[in-house]
Amino acid sequence: MYPNNQTTEFILLGFTDQQHETIGIFLLFIIIYVITLIGNIFIMVVIRCEPELDTPMYFFISSLSFVDFCFSTVTVPRLLASLLTELKYISFTACLTQMFFFGVLGITEEFILAVMAYDRWVAICRPLHYTEMMSPRLCKALVVGSWLAASSHSLLHCISTSKLSFCADNHIHHFFCDVTVLLKLSCSDTSTNKLIIYTEGTLIIMGPFLFVVVSYIMIISSILKIHSGAARWRTFSTCSSHLTGVSLFYGTATSIYFRPTLSYALESDGIVSVGYFVITPMLNPFIYSFRNKEVKEAMRKTIQRILSTKNK
Repeated sequence: MYPNNQTTEFILLGFTDQQHETIGIFLLFIIIYVITLIGNIFIMVVIRCEPELDTPMYFFISSLSFVDFCFSTVTVPRLLASLLTELKYISFTACLTQMFFFGVLGITEEFILAVMAYDRWVAICRPLHYTEMMSPRLCKALVVGSWLAASSHSLLHCISTSKLSFCADNHIHHFFCDVTVLLKLSCSDTSTNKLIIYTEGTLIIMGPFLFVVVSYIMIISSILKIHSGAARWRTFSTCSSHLTGVSLFYGTATSIYFRPTLSYALESDGIVSVGYFVITPMLNPFIYSFRNKEVKEAMRKTIQRILSTKNK
C-alpha cells in the first residue's frame, strides 16, 4: 500500500552525468563486484572448513564477510543494470525494501566491528579468561544480537519514511535509496523523522563507535605496560587489521553522513558513497584475512584439498 501521495516511483540517477563513460564504469564496477563476491565467499569457506581457524576472531571475520557479501549485493546489481539499460525507475515499495536491507547490513557491520574490538580487548587485557569470556555460545549470541538490533533500527526508519508524501521531484542522486535523500525529497513534515535520526540513529551509530574507541584505549594502555618493545609490537600487530578495517568503514561512512551541510551536494554524494558500499566490502577480505599467515596457510590447504578431490 502506497502512502497518500502522488509519487509512487523514483528515478535513480547514478552516473547519468557521465553517460559517455558508461561502458568503462560498468566494467569497473562488475570487476569490483566479482572480486568482492569471490573474496568474501572464499574467506567464509576457508574459515568454515579449516579446524585451526575455529576461534572467536575468525568466526567474527566470517560473519563480517557474509555481511559484506550481502552489502554489495543489495546495491551493485541494480547499479550495473541501470548503467546498461533504461532501468532507472524504482517503485516506492522496492525503494523502501532496498533502504531496509542497506540499513540492516550497514549497522550490522558496525556492531560486528564493535564485537571484534571486544574480542581483541579480552585477548589482550584478559588472556587467562579468554576461553571462558569468549565462549562459542556468547559469540553466536553477539552476532545474532547485532542482526536483531540493526533490523529493529532499520525497520523503524522504514516505517517512519513510509508515512511521508513525495509530491514533486522524484530524482534520487544516488545509486540506491537512502533515508537522508528521501527526507530531502519529501513534501511532508519530516521533523519527526529527523528527530528519530538525531536521537535513536545517533545512539545506534555512535554507541558502537565509542565502544571501539574505549576498547582500544584500554588495549593500548595494557600494551604500554609490556616492557619488551618486540612484545609490545607483536601484541599490537594482532589489532592492526581490525584498526585498518574500522578506519576504512568509519572514514567512508563519515564522508557521507557527517559532512558539514554547506559542503553537501547531492550530485557528488553518490560518487562518495562508492567507497562505502563498494570499495569497503571488496577490501575487507584482504585487510582481515589475506595478510594473515594463519589464513594463508588455511587457504593453501583448502585449495590443495579442492584440487586433490577434483583429480580423483
